[in-house]
This record gives sequence, structure tokens and C-alpha cells, in this order.
Amino acid sequence: MSLFALAGSLEQGLAFGIMALGVYLTFRILDFPDLTVDGSFPLGGAIAATMIVGGYNPILATLVALLAGLIAGGVTGLLNTKLKISGLLAGILTMTALYSVNLRIMGRSNIPLLRRETLITMLKDAGLPEAFVALITFLALTIILKLLLDWFLMTEIGLALRATGDNEAMIRSLGVDTDAMKLLGLSLSNGLVALSGALVAQYQGFADVGMGVGMIVTGLASVIIGTVVLLPRNIGAATLGAVLGSIIYRFAVFFALRAGFAPTDLKIVTSALVVVALAAPALRSRANTRVAIRSLLNGGGSGNVNAGD
Repeated sequence: MSLFALAGSLEQGLAFGIMALGVYLTFRILDFPDLTVDGSFPLGGAIAATMIVGGYNPILATLVALLAGLIAGGVTGLLNTKLKISGLLAGILTMTALYSVNLRIMGRSNIPLLRRETLITMLKDAGLPEAFVALITFLALTIILKLLLDWFLMTEIGLALRATGDNEAMIRSLGVDTDAMKLLGLSLSNGLVALSGALVAQYQGFADVGMGVGMIVTGLASVIIGTVVLLPRNIGAATLGAVLGSIIYRFAVFFALRAGFAPTDLKIVTSALVVVALAAPALRSRANTRVAIRSLLNGGGSGNVNAGD
């Protein structure tokens, strides 16, 4: 087994971890079924690749991709809050529209970035070790964004955002503009997703209009796996779980390919991972209950039967 290949999976896990942070924001915090992700992820890659090929600075291209993601999320939010379209349908409509937008931006279905200056090559030229430049870049960015998200969710606005996802009617009765909270949450989420798309495009050396297919499932898998592994009890642990889940997911894909699965089977692997992650709490609860009952039957008086564990 190549350590270089394992390092590649770690790099991908960190790059996609930023996308998982965005999915966590809508899925766990806002309780919003946002399918915009499948469109905003390639939107980030399309804008970054097009601007880099056009001669723009890769840092500027990455920031513009982030801005475009913010706008895409805002469109979904406006459809839901102002036009009263259901959250699920609003995300589907925006995702569908973004496919045409991405093709219009790129001008074709694929843009290669070989021999172009990207964020990765810029940092390599700045002196970072070539073998670790992607790892260092993605690790630093992911940590910074995670800490910023943790800080934001503990501010007054962040607490209002969390309360909107917990009980929208109650927080609205207290005078909070829940529509504005949804707009903010969806914009931030898709901004992070588009930023991840821009980084992945520069990392893999191309942007493709189909690179977002199934991305929402990948993001959900990362969040769910992280929740099962860490059992987070606070925001910091939950966001760490999303990133950790993304890394575990990439390693699972790596080992699935090593085990002989074809790349076309990866959707099955993803579905199996999500099923296992979703079933894990119930299976663990049953196992704990059986152990406690067996302890009681054997004369142990300290067994704790707790189905919620």
C-alpha cells in the first residue's frame, strides 16, 4: 500500500471536508433539505477554472467562486422564503438552473488546468515542500474555516440561526426574522461548497460540469459518519466530526477501490456507508441493552438498560 496514495486520500478528505462543513450547516443547523449543493460545487470549480485559464490570479478566482456560491445559496433561500416554494423543490430548481449556468461559464463541459498556475502551484513556488503543499494548504484552510464557523455559530446571529433550525415558530415569535436566517444559512453553506469545488478543481487539474453529481450524498455521508464516530455534544465537536467524516469517507473509497470495486461501483459503496452510519446508533443501542439484560440475568445488579445510549 502506497503512503503517497493514502496521503492523497487525506488531501481529498480535507478538500471535501470544507464542502461537508457547508452541508452540516444546512442539514444539521438549519434543518433544510438543500440540494443546491450538486450545482454550487461545480459552480465553484467552473468559475475558478475559467478565470485561471483567462489569466486571473488563482486566489482571486477562488474568492470569486466563493462569492458565486454565496449568491447561489441566496437564490435558493429567496425561492423558499419569498416565493414560498418548498425547500426541497427550491434546491432542485436552483441545482437544475446551475447546470446551464456552469456550461455557460465554462463554454464547454470540461476545462483542463494542466500547466496553469493554480493555488497549489503558487504555494509550491512560494517555498512549501512539493510533496506536502496540497496537504498543508487544505489542512490550514479547513482548520481556519472550521474555527470561523464555530465562532460564528456562537455569536448572537449564529445562535438565532441555530434556533431557527430547532424551532422556527418559537424563534419567530421572539421577533427574529427567520427568513433572513434561512437566507444567511443557505448562502454561507453554498459559499463553502463552491469554495470546496474551486479547490478540488485546482487540486485534480480540471473542472467538469458533471463533478457535482451525487455531491449532496457525499456531504451527508460525511456528516453522518462523523456524528456516529464522535457523538458530538457541542458545535466544535460537530464541525470536527463533519471534517473527520469526510476524511473517513475518502479512505473508505480508497480501500473499496483497493479491494477490487470498480469506480462505477462507488455509488453503491457510498449508499452502503450511509446505511451503516445511520443504522449504527440503533445497533449499538440494541447491543448495550442485550449486555445489560445479560448482566442482570447473571446476577449483576449494576446493569444500566438505556436504549438512548
